[in-house]
Amino acid sequence: MPSSVQTRLGSRSVVRGLRLVPPGLCLVRAGLCLVLAGLGASACSPWRPELTLPVSNWPGYEYVYLAEQKGLAAGQGLTLRTAEFPDPQAIVHAYLRGELELAQLTTVEAVDICARAPDRCPVLVLVLDESRGGDQVAARPEIGSLAELRGRRVGVTPSTLGPYVLSRALDQADLSLEDVEVRNLPLDAMVQALAQGTVDAVAFFPPYSALAYRKGVARKLFDSSAIPGEIFDVLAVSPDFYAAHAETLKRLLRTWQAAHDLARAEPAMARALMARREGITPSEFAAAERGLVYWSLGEQEAMLAPRGPAGAQSHGRAGGAESAQAGGTRQCAAPGEPDPRAGRPALSQPNRPPRPPRSRACRT
Repeated sequence: MPSSVQTRLGSRSVVRGLRLVPPGLCLVRAGLCLVLAGLGASACSPWRPELTLPVSNWPGYEYVYLAEQKGLAAGQGLTLRTAEFPDPQAIVHAYLRGELELAQLTTVEAVDICARAPDRCPVLVLVLDESRGGDQVAARPEIGSLAELRGRRVGVTPSTLGPYVLSRALDQADLSLEDVEVRNLPLDAMVQALAQGTVDAVAFFPPYSALAYRKGVARKLFDSSAIPGEIFDVLAVSPDFYAAHAETLKRLLRTWQAAHDLARAEPAMARALMARREGITPSEFAAAERGLVYWSLGEQEAMLAPRGPAGAQSHGRAGGAESAQAGGTRQCAAPGEPDPRAGRPALSQPNRPPRPPRSRACRT
């Protein structure tokens, strides 16, 4: 990992029906396969849980893929596989349907999940990264400022995160979502839409932003470095899975740390591997990571504490989960709704602190 990457590491999971199975059987549900490894050879061999984790395009989510490709989970007594999803919102929807028990997502999306499905309100067990420049608003080259977006067509994903980033960008120019024409647009269609002029600007992130800049169809007007402490990516776990499978989660977290350790030791190899899956060059991946901040396992307790950066953010401080769905309706977690809570597998019981006052980004 290049020294320019902001890091203190010395740097967006599918499980359901988890249970032991007899030798030779493999139970699969929603992408999970849990087996007793090696029982055919010895009845005393330890079983090894197998997890298939969904991944979508975002540099901070690629460390799970790196761990899979380099076999790092085996050293933690875990078999790890990945399953590709088209975008982060597909993972959110699968979690809401109960098809996933773990997910890599943003704290903005985690707050929205709690508002939509209180019984699925997740436990946050790991801060994957902070977006400090990664999330962006970019416009066609002839548009030179955020103020020029008034009355323009802006593409966002039909999700919570895209409208949130756009709203915070518009704040910089004393504009709001009502001042632009919001167009729902898939991430993989944004570069072409900019090139064809069917939208004037978009809210997106790497690798899509890297492709747009490479093709010369966009210029950056805003990024999340202007709103530090508001967008974190986390590993979110359903309450039931968190309560029942602490040991498996511990193995997964140690595997994640091993992937970051490997990337620090062999940055060129790791960067090339992760960039290839995202469809960008290693140099573009390195540039994208300059907009992310990572924390080691040893720093996670402070990050997820009630008054820590990610813990406080997930409890409403940036809870303006604003949605462009249903004609630009803005949705914020209301008083009394559950918040994502922070937890440390098998180390302590998670606490659910009181909700801080609403963020100024959460407007009704």
